[in-house]
Order: sequence, then structure tokens, then C-alpha cells
Amino acid sequence: MYIKTDGIIIKEQTIGESDRLVTILTRKEGVIRAFARKAKSLKDSKSASTGLLAYSDFSIFKGKDKYIIDSAELKEVFFNLRNDIVKLSLAQYFCELSFLLVPEETDSEEYLRIVLNSLHFLSESKKPPLMLKAVTELRMLAISGYMPDLIACKGCSCYENEVMYFVPSTAAIYCKDCFNLGDAPSVKLSPGALTAMRHICYVDFPRLYSFSIPDEALKELSEATEKYLVQVLGRIPQTLDFYKMIV
Repeated sequence: MYIKTDGIIIKEQTIGESDRLVTILTRKEGVIRAFARKAKSLKDSKSASTGLLAYSDFSIFKGKDKYIIDSAELKEVFFNLRNDIVKLSLAQYFCELSFLLVPEETDSEEYLRIVLNSLHFLSESKKPPLMLKAVTELRMLAISGYMPDLIACKGCSCYENEVMYFVPSTAAIYCKDCFNLGDAPSVKLSPGALTAMRHICYVDFPRLYSFSIPDEALKELSEATEKYLVQVLGRIPQTLDFYKMIV
């Protein structure tokens, strides 16, 4: 059985002298692992199209227990990311999130659109990196089944206050009058940061990246989405740890 789909390489591993085992975030099949024979050879047509961060059209043979890439045509390589260690580390973090959150053998179009758009804006320096980090983290969590409750205060149902608190362990917000959870870790949110979180979770995809946010509110937003991600995963992803070391 042959599968034709586009996708981006989120992980690669050399097998033997010339083969690659790659992990692909595909549009139609979720995250899959596939062999690319002779792809390490510069003379092979699959060499560039199966490298890390390569976005390509794939023709893949699906056997009983493995996938084999028959052909791959490169569409985008995000070359500018390789000139900046901070951008590259953030891009690799997006790849790890895909590996951790996207299920196998399922329609994964929105996941792929998020990663491709975030990498494009990051590569071209069109959006702040912290904003792209927050958008990628929270939107991927939301569509993975971890939608936080940001509609109103969990206690009194007020929509907004001068200060609201996001509590990752309950995935909910509380106003300053209702916030009484003892030692539960929380992030204080200004109205701008809360509005941005709601936008990321609830807006239609074409408008997902269409917002601006002041620097202080952006820091709050990034802290909230990161802590929620770590809460859901139960650990800090290795690529996130590295990114935080170098910024």
C-alpha cells in the first residue's frame, strides 16, 4: 500500500552507512517513522528532502510493520534557521512537541499547519520567538485534548479582572478574590496575556497568528503556556531545557 502525503522531518537517525530512519509529521498519517534508503548519499534524490526540518512531498510504502520512503520532493528547508542557534533550538523544540503530542495514523493537518507556520515566521523573523513558542505550545495542547478552561473564573465566573491567575494543575483561571489554592503553582496574568491565551485556544486557524502583545504580557503568556505544557507532559522536554539555557 502506498501513501502520498506532505510532511516535515522532525527527527532523523543514520542507519548503517547510507540509510536514514526518519520521523515525519505528516498531514494524513500523524507522526510516523520511515526508512529512507541511501538517503545519506549526496547523490541520492532523497538526501535533502529527508533531512531534519525538510518539508517535502512523500510517496511512502506502508508494509505490515514499517514504512519505507519510495520518493520525496523537497518543498521547503527553512534554511535561515540554521544560521541562528537560538532559532534552531526553538525549531527543534517544535519538532519534539510534535513527537510528544501528535498521535500516529490519524489526520494531523492542523498540527502540521501550526508547525509549518511557526517555523516560517521564525525563519523569516516575522513574529517574536516567544510569541511563536506560546502559540505552538498552547494550540497543540488544545487540539490534543488538553484545552484549558479560560472562559471565566472557576470560582465566581467573572470574565475578567485586573489580575487573573492561571493554575496549570487545574487548567483553569481564577480572579484574585477566588484564588485560594494554597501552594498550587500559578501564573499571574494581565488582561493582555489572558486575552492572548483565549485567542490562541479559541480563534479559527487563519487568524491564529494575527495578534500583538506588549513585552511584559508576552512574558506572562510564555510562562503560562510553558508551565501548562510541563504539567501535561509531567516533565520538561530536552529541547526546551536546551533552549532555555541559551536564551
